Amino acid sequence: MAAQTRGVALRLCTLVFLLGVALCKGFVEDLDESFKDSRKDDIWLVDFYAPWCGHCKKLEPVWNEVGVEMKSMGSPVKVGKMDATSYSSIASEFGVRGYPTIKLLKGDLAYNYRGPRTKDDIIEFAHRVSGALIRPLPSQQMFEHVQKRHRVFFVYIGGESPLKEKYIDAASELIVYTYFFSASEDVVPEYVTLREMPAVLVFKDGTHFVYDEYEDGDLSSWISRERFQNYLTVDGFLLYELGDTGKLVAIAVIDEKNTSVEHTRLKSVIQEVARDYRGQFHRDFQFGHMDGNEYINSLLMDEVKVPTVVVLNTSNQQYFLLDRQIENTEDMVHFFRSVLDGTVQAQGGDSILQRLKRMVFDAKSTIVSIFRSSPIMGCFLFGLPLGVISIMCYGIYTADTDGGYIEERYEVSKSELEGGEAAEESREQPEPRGALLPGPAGQGPKDVLEKKTD
Repeated sequence: MAAQTRGVALRLCTLVFLLGVALCKGFVEDLDESFKDSRKDDIWLVDFYAPWCGHCKKLEPVWNEVGVEMKSMGSPVKVGKMDATSYSSIASEFGVRGYPTIKLLKGDLAYNYRGPRTKDDIIEFAHRVSGALIRPLPSQQMFEHVQKRHRVFFVYIGGESPLKEKYIDAASELIVYTYFFSASEDVVPEYVTLREMPAVLVFKDGTHFVYDEYEDGDLSSWISRERFQNYLTVDGFLLYELGDTGKLVAIAVIDEKNTSVEHTRLKSVIQEVARDYRGQFHRDFQFGHMDGNEYINSLLMDEVKVPTVVVLNTSNQQYFLLDRQIENTEDMVHFFRSVLDGTVQAQGGDSILQRLKRMVFDAKSTIVSIFRSSPIMGCFLFGLPLGVISIMCYGIYTADTDGGYIEERYEVSKSELEGGEAAEESREQPEPRGALLPGPAGQGPKDVLEKKTD
């Protein structure tokens, strides 16, 4: 009886699970060639995938959750997916180059998603891009609400101007990363003082920075540099994104599970520098910490001791390592100043030698990872070709040896033959009288020659 009850319960759980999966998939539409003509009537969030792609399969349950969430919140954005291998012409039209590729399609515009593949981040992207390009802030209450909700956002203050046109152009390009607002001068907090109008400001880390065309250069470049918080928890994906800022990335490489004084102190020191020396370093440095040295080791092609501080120049792949003992904030500040003035020697780079070293390192890492994950497969992939090559080399070597032996035998036989001909010529000379030859007359010399030849 108990076994039957468990069996019924198991079947019910399976049924509920399958029903849940079916409902989730129901909120994500499978798109075909008709999508090309019908899409302009709506805003679409589309996953272009390949059936054989492992990353696509990993994204699928997250994508189903995105479909359910967008539907439940009443979003105007429709969620779909398209097999880019079956409809390759449509995928290439939208500039799909890899799998999976996430795009938000809004009218004639297509926005690429480049953030983490989590439900919340994808939904945030869809909400940001599907709305107005520049959102108005009509009141101080609205400004405070936005400030609590967003860690980083940009605000244009003023009326119509050439700066506003540049701001709109920058927003159309960078809306995929951050929010853009506009407001009048009386809406911003009282602590914000502006020397001239119009102005563009970034609010982050509990403070703000004002764009200065003479010091900061192009507006789009400045926004791209300032779209991150000053201090971040860095991983491989975020480090790749930070490459667009053009800043040096100062990372405390620590073990977060290690609660020793050295690990916690180094992290707190670099946080203090990021906070207290923001005005001095924010144009040149992006600060953060990374848990573990595995990714840094692969990036630097060297073993980095933990804890330590590494400064990366993502534009030319150079890096700087600590050249002194860090006891306090002043020591860390002195190190960063030394990096800026060139006192600390740069390592790495993108020279031909470094590229060759990178190729060898990547090949070695790939082989080691294959053997660690699957020794049998590693032996098959690398042992079989080596075995075939060894057999071929052995065959070539033995063939050469046999050929030399035959040639040697040929030379010996030729010398013997010449010796035999000389003996024959000597026997053709007249024999001395009185010499007796065995056997019948006329047969002696011939018999001797035959024996010699044999």
